[in-house]
Amino acid sequence: MKFQNTIALYFVIILSFMGVSKAQTPSDAIMMHQRESCAALIYEHSWFDHYWEGTKLRTNGTIETVKRNTFLPMIAIGIFDQLNLLIGAPYVQTASTEPNGGYFNGAKGFQDLSLALKGEILNLQLGMGKLALLATAGFSTPMTNYLSDYQPYSIGFGANEYSLRGILQYKLDMGFYGRVAAAYLLRGQTEAERDYYYNNGSYYTAWMDVPNAWNYNAVAGIWMLGNSLKLEANYLGIKSTSGDDIRPYNAAQPTNKVSFDQVGISAQYYPKAAKGLGALAYFSQKINGRNTGKSSQFGVGLTYQFKI
Repeated sequence: MKFQNTIALYFVIILSFMGVSKAQTPSDAIMMHQRESCAALIYEHSWFDHYWEGTKLRTNGTIETVKRNTFLPMIAIGIFDQLNLLIGAPYVQTASTEPNGGYFNGAKGFQDLSLALKGEILNLQLGMGKLALLATAGFSTPMTNYLSDYQPYSIGFGANEYSLRGILQYKLDMGFYGRVAAAYLLRGQTEAERDYYYNNGSYYTAWMDVPNAWNYNAVAGIWMLGNSLKLEANYLGIKSTSGDDIRPYNAAQPTNKVSFDQVGISAQYYPKAAKGLGALAYFSQKINGRNTGKSSQFGVGLTYQFKI
């Protein structure tokens, strides 16, 4: 088991691909009006049989293909027209195929409770479209006492995380839009079930520092069919600011320096005959990484918008 589990980033990753109509995610430029809400339920399946040990791509070996299922219920609430609250609580299951070398148990359970406040700073007509500037402040904390130092099956990294994100979008009146976002992720410590580990030096403690990271998003999209269909191409990047590489013939651990680039596509459809209801689907693939699995993932979901 020699690669870093990045399941703890699922809330960031899934929400980066969701983009619900008139609801929102921490990384998009959509705001709910006051007393409006949108609930969503997302299912994602991911898998990988290769991983990056440092920057070297290797096969999984004895654990073969690692599979993960994530169920994400979430809700976006309009507190004011310019201030929204987002809440999410993923349930995660992990497992691997049964290899010749034996069977490794996976893990399951609720991961982290994630809260985010998004504020609209600027929204104005500029030329042939609208320019929007927003900011999001987020916090997540483990919901259960899951084991973070059980790679690659751990359902999360087991530490608190604070985030601050800036979002800039320009949307043409004809429906095309482009958006970029950047966030800094400040993480705490997680407790392992051992009293010694190596992280560019020996540590005689069960407490591990989870590296802070930068998160980048870029989106190009278009609204079609009278604003009933939205198509997007997405980029997601994660870059840890510190940490160590997975050492040969050793398991990964929460202190590892994780980075990756991921690209994907997504579609959302909102039938006019079913007011408030929406459906979404997406696919993404990691194309480059460090201390992470070379995973592919697809997701589907339903959204429902209503007034409080």
